[in-house]
Amino acid sequence: MDTAYEKALDQLRSAPRTWLVTGVAGFIGSNLLETLLKLDQKVIGLDNFSTGHRGNLSQVKDLVSARQWSAFRFIEGDIRSLDACRRACRSAQIVLHQAALGSVPRSIENPIGAHDSNVTGFLNMMMAAHTAGVKRFVYASSSAVYGDHPALPKVEPQTGRPLSPYAATKHMNEVYADVFARCYGLESVGLRYFNVFGPRQDPNGAYAAVIPKWIASMMRHEPVFINGDGETARDFCYIDNVVQANLLAATAQDPQAVNQVYNVALNDKTTLNGLFEAIRALLEPRFPQLQGLEPVYRDFRQGDVRYSQADVGKARERLGYEPRVDVRAGLAAAIDWYVANLGGRRSEHSEKAKARGAAAIAR
Repeated sequence: MDTAYEKALDQLRSAPRTWLVTGVAGFIGSNLLETLLKLDQKVIGLDNFSTGHRGNLSQVKDLVSARQWSAFRFIEGDIRSLDACRRACRSAQIVLHQAALGSVPRSIENPIGAHDSNVTGFLNMMMAAHTAGVKRFVYASSSAVYGDHPALPKVEPQTGRPLSPYAATKHMNEVYADVFARCYGLESVGLRYFNVFGPRQDPNGAYAAVIPKWIASMMRHEPVFINGDGETARDFCYIDNVVQANLLAATAQDPQAVNQVYNVALNDKTTLNGLFEAIRALLEPRFPQLQGLEPVYRDFRQGDVRYSQADVGKARERLGYEPRVDVRAGLAAAIDWYVANLGGRRSEHSEKAKARGAAAIAR
């Protein structure tokens, strides 16, 4: 029997649509782009390259046919500009809104920047989508919305106080989405991502996600740092599961599935210590010097929650979401990409930062 996801894919192949993916040059955005183009969809992409990379788009181009790539139109623009949002939404039927300034620590250091991109930018996108007559607006929320609520696993109605400006911005996204549904009839679905990982995730910089950062450090013979005692646990979610959730949310026909928020994860817990051992075990056959490697422990990071685990029952029931790839399978599936791309790679943002540092020294 076909799953809900397989039915959704068949439906898209038989009746292609026009999609707008914001943050299309980012990690999640570029994976959505790749899947949509392989399904022969038309895609508009919007990005300002503040955290995305041109190289991600180049990799997607290499993975699809010339005909499929010709169905992609890229707009370099910023969601903080209402005009850019309106231009991007003009012919879109479905919006997958991934653009944001991520990272809890970055938001603590720059709360105004987080608000401008994640709240003002979000409001611009919703207004542009409403004006353009977009059918469905799917957006990236975050597990950070759960804040200090202690219950595990996390269920959608039970949220606590936000622990960071980033969490506050994602909470506001959900509030605005609900308001736009009530006031303007804009259909939306919010997806609370839990620690997504996979190919094209940037390992560089102060705000890099833990999995690509650790893999790059191991391959470069650099120390691997764990914040706290290593027993902090997360519900790590491979990118293929996130793509599935987005497409299901975009195509759901049940009225009860729309204007809702859903957890996107596995309903699993992996400690940082366990994650370290899993990554080392995968890399050790290729890098024997990793045998016996130990992490370096340091202070807990401000704004981080201790444990995170998602109940995905609501997404299963209303969207037909069935995560197919667990943490170890996801790591195994992505390891070739990590080895090929992370060992000596420095992101364009890192190179720009290095250049700025050199210029400062010269002055």
